[in-house]
Amino acid sequence: TPVTLKFRTGWNRQNKNAPMIARIAEESGIRAIAIHGRTRADQYMGEAEYDTIALVKSQVGIPVIANGDITTPQKAKYVLDYTGADGVMIGRAAQGRPWIFREIEHFLSTGEELPPPLVSEILQVCREHLADLYAFYGEETGVRIARKHISWYTKGLVGSAAFRRTMNQIPDIPAQLAAVDEFFGHLAEADSRLRYEEELPQELAA
Repeated sequence: TPVTLKFRTGWNRQNKNAPMIARIAEESGIRAIAIHGRTRADQYMGEAEYDTIALVKSQVGIPVIANGDITTPQKAKYVLDYTGADGVMIGRAAQGRPWIFREIEHFLSTGEELPPPLVSEILQVCREHLADLYAFYGEETGVRIARKHISWYTKGLVGSAAFRRTMNQIPDIPAQLAAVDEFFGHLAEADSRLRYEEELPQELAA
């Protein structure tokens, strides 16, 4: 079974040991490495940097996967071009937005952006996800955990801020599902595809 390794660029910005760790990993038989473009001390603050990932890529022969702040298809292409990495790893950007993977794949293949997903498709995906949460955790815990996932699915969508405030007060599965259906139903009445607040004219987004 191939063993892979993920690590950060170093302990802090003054002590970046990723190239050394990468060479040790390769010599030890690790088959691929993924590098997050922050140090341990950075936690998730500031912006990821890609110079260290590019340096590691130039020094090892095993596949290198770049990670950190890759939130759009355009950013994925930029990071691949800048670092020479063999692939990218998506983390937080996929929370509530699992279609980002097909968007990236399409952009890398064609240079063109996909249209936003259909509202009906995302409602179905969200509902299936919620059903799995309820089945695994039970109603009380499932409803509570579902709130953060619903928040991720709806973040930035038109009218979502007020919806999320209401969602956090809903105590049971039927009411939670009804609220989700109503929210996406309103979106579908306005447009068959997802629309985000930043896409609206300023006077309409206010």
